Amino acid sequence: MNYLEFEKPLAEIEGKAEELRAMARANREMDVEKEAAALDRKAETLLRDLYKGLTPWQKCQVARHPDRPHCKDYIDALFSEFTLLAGDRNFADDHAVMGGLARFNDAPVMVIGHEKGSDTKTRIQRNFGMARPEGYRKAIRLMDLAHRFRLPVVTLIDTPGAYPGKGAEERGQSEAIARSTAKCLEIGVPLVSVIIGEGGSGGAVAFATANRIAMLEHSIYSVISPEGCASILWKDAEKMREAAEALRLTAQDLQKLGVIDRIIKEPLGGAQRGRSETIDAVGKAIEAMLKDLAGKKPDALVKDRRQKFLDMGTKGLAA
Repeated sequence: MNYLEFEKPLAEIEGKAEELRAMARANREMDVEKEAAALDRKAETLLRDLYKGLTPWQKCQVARHPDRPHCKDYIDALFSEFTLLAGDRNFADDHAVMGGLARFNDAPVMVIGHEKGSDTKTRIQRNFGMARPEGYRKAIRLMDLAHRFRLPVVTLIDTPGAYPGKGAEERGQSEAIARSTAKCLEIGVPLVSVIIGEGGSGGAVAFATANRIAMLEHSIYSVISPEGCASILWKDAEKMREAAEALRLTAQDLQKLGVIDRIIKEPLGGAQRGRSETIDAVGKAIEAMLKDLAGKKPDALVKDRRQKFLDMGTKGLAA
């Protein structure tokens, strides 16, 4: 288990419980289960207290936890007959974005998402989920394909943001993001998005301009990372805690603002402590959102999606 900075007291307690059990395994005459169980109860109480009042910065840390389920985990568990489609038919295949045809509850869909990777090798291969222009152009190609064959589109968002490298900028990063966002608004099929970890900058918006948007309870969604915001506003990246507070990037804040439609509850301690339960909950949310859009005509879906984004920021304003 990888522990976050604010979980260090919890790490000590769970570590002591594990030490006792290791001693008992080495010496079968030792009876430590009573003491270990007491430590387990203490750890559970502390875990509950820690996650009861997470600050926005702590939620950022949870959203970035390396053990959270990633896009590939959701696709493997929730979708059947997944056929990976590669390349933008122009420059290359971006491994930070994965997508393809699949079945969800036995119905054909197109699924697209950011993939961060699960170990050092795959994280480098996936560029830590930071897509280059060809990744967004691949997504545009897949959305066009879904529109042509009337397939609902499911997007899974988990990215710190679009890759800011020199090569990406030379190949039209901002144009690719803008076109992907525009394509989301144009397609005449249901489009539902789930932010499963980080929803960073335009790199997330390019996939999440959807009819219905859900967020996991401890995920984040923002125009910029707290560190980037702090560097710009205060010239000090160490002020990321203040930036996280000001950005209103938590699922709870964004639901109040009307940016997202639903919050998917995570197990106690975050998705990393209950991967299968989290994946099941995301599957139920996708099912509910697709059901809500079923039967709507293409024009109605496009109008619904456009109006959703035009209405953002107007909550509470007088008519």
